[in-house]
Amino acid sequence: MLGRATVGEIHLAARVIGGPASTYAVAMQEQPDHALTPGLSARVELTVTDADTAQAVGSGDVPVLGTPRVLALAEAATVAATARHLPAGSTTVGTRVELDHRAPTPVGRTVAAQARLTTVDRRRLVFEVAVSEGGQTVAEGRVERMLVDRHRFVERAGQPS
Repeated sequence: MLGRATVGEIHLAARVIGGPASTYAVAMQEQPDHALTPGLSARVELTVTDADTAQAVGSGDVPVLGTPRVLALAEAATVAATARHLPAGSTTVGTRVELDHRAPTPVGRTVAAQARLTTVDRRRLVFEVAVSEGGQTVAEGRVERMLVDRHRFVERAGQPS
């Protein structure tokens, strides 16, 4: 178990709900308290498999890392950046994404998504994200998430509109 007063890296496995069975390696920067403050960051890695390709996820017909998987990886990094800093009973949900997918990544290569919390505006959290492979920028952009009460959010989501 990690002490709350230490600063270091935490390594764990994370998986995006609804995604293929790929496993991400995550490194989160731990802060001494549970405050959501600019500067929180996390790095998430993914080794590209056939299940991650544009062909497999239906976003194209080429055997390279698909944009939906790039986005899922970037979002996983934002979730990891704040995971140990949320108030009890809270979670974050994605609300807005701006992502430029700039370079293809073939099967077998490892990409890393880095997310850094840049803005905290009450419940609104803004992250800068960058995905790279071997020193090359694969994608970059911005992800916004909203801090919500987990129970109320799930309850409302289950109600008919």
